[in-house]
Amino acid sequence: MKRTNTFAVRPLTDDDEQVLRDLLDASAALWNEINYQRLMRYNDEDGFEGDVWDADTGRLEGKYKGVLGASTAQTVRRANTEAWRSFFKNKKAYHDESNTSVTEHPEPPGFRGNKDDGRILKGVVRKDAYTVEWGDRSRLEMVVGKQLRDRHNSPKSRLRLEIVGDPNWPDYEDQGRLELWYDETDSTFRASQPVTVSDDARDTPLASETAALDIGANNLVACTTTTGEQYLYEGRELFDRFRETTREIARLQSKLEEGRYSSKRIRRLYRKRTRRRDHAQEALCRDLLERLYAEGVDTVYIGGLTDVLETHWSVRVNAKTHNFWAFKQFTERLACTAEEYGISVEVRSEAWTSQECPQCGGTDRTTRHQDTLTCPCGFEGHADLTAFARRDASCVPTRTFGSRDVRNVPETADRTGSQADGTARAVRVGRPHLVGVTTLS
Repeated sequence: MKRTNTFAVRPLTDDDEQVLRDLLDASAALWNEINYQRLMRYNDEDGFEGDVWDADTGRLEGKYKGVLGASTAQTVRRANTEAWRSFFKNKKAYHDESNTSVTEHPEPPGFRGNKDDGRILKGVVRKDAYTVEWGDRSRLEMVVGKQLRDRHNSPKSRLRLEIVGDPNWPDYEDQGRLELWYDETDSTFRASQPVTVSDDARDTPLASETAALDIGANNLVACTTTTGEQYLYEGRELFDRFRETTREIARLQSKLEEGRYSSKRIRRLYRKRTRRRDHAQEALCRDLLERLYAEGVDTVYIGGLTDVLETHWSVRVNAKTHNFWAFKQFTERLACTAEEYGISVEVRSEAWTSQECPQCGGTDRTTRHQDTLTCPCGFEGHADLTAFARRDASCVPTRTFGSRDVRNVPETADRTGSQADGTARAVRVGRPHLVGVTTLS
């Protein structure tokens, strides 16, 4: 089972911090030089012969070995190669009409920084060129080039950094390539360590129930299970904050000099917006899957957006789901977290399901206003929760709930308490004002 430990690292002295900065800066510089050579060939620029793979990356590696070390320089080159291979794979999928996995035109790998704002401090270290020791005084040690070995205060030749915090996965069978970067948002060096965890750490489902999820923006997730439980995670407040940040980014971009497209302030806002969304996704996935595991769910069905984007009713809402909530990223995160609980995740089309009446089966006369679905036959209910109850009767029972059952719960509601009539309870997931969930029974 593949997992990742993400943690902050702290240099022990000022000299160690400068060595780390020089290491990450050289890594970014090597990446940029390799990327430039390949990008010029991809664009068929004059003076650059051959295709992307004809760039003389060996010469560039040798240029930086003194600072990075041979293994790290090689790893930077391989990381860039992987990025280009991924780009070509996505480009091929995008132009394949039978493949709908890529909906936006992919762009070639980007550069780490620019001339105006400087390079972004980011680098990689080969899996056998670093060690991590977990404990009361957790530490990271890694290889540096000969030019840096005499400039740090760590024992022997490796640079030693203090690890801040505890890992999610301290016991693992193997480790992967380490990524290091400087987070300008909070002035902290951070690291990401991919690890392989034994399958013994994976839970076994308690039963064979199923659940269906509808993913959106106003309601982040609407979930119905075969046990009769329904969960609604609200997202309007989170989306409003996303939109405010986006507007501020646009305002700052409008004030940039001609020819400039970004600034430190703009990049900081982008990172802040992304981290806020990622935190909400992680909190939601963890909370939802803990509930589903307790319910005995072993399979989760997610509504795919492919047919919806091609045929459905609201470009604005679909854009909100893709741009704000990052549908593909969320499904991947959900599947990754579900693996820990032994729960499988499948994606199925949900085209027209939120406009189909569960009472009479009609779609041409139904009306959807925001979250409410109404039909001339007399049905009225929550569109997202109803959609999955109707969409797959073999997966989810056809029991329906009226819009009054899905109520907005005050932020002050107790984590495990009930409403006055005992029909609903509410929790707040993650930090305040991130995600709210209503649970119906």
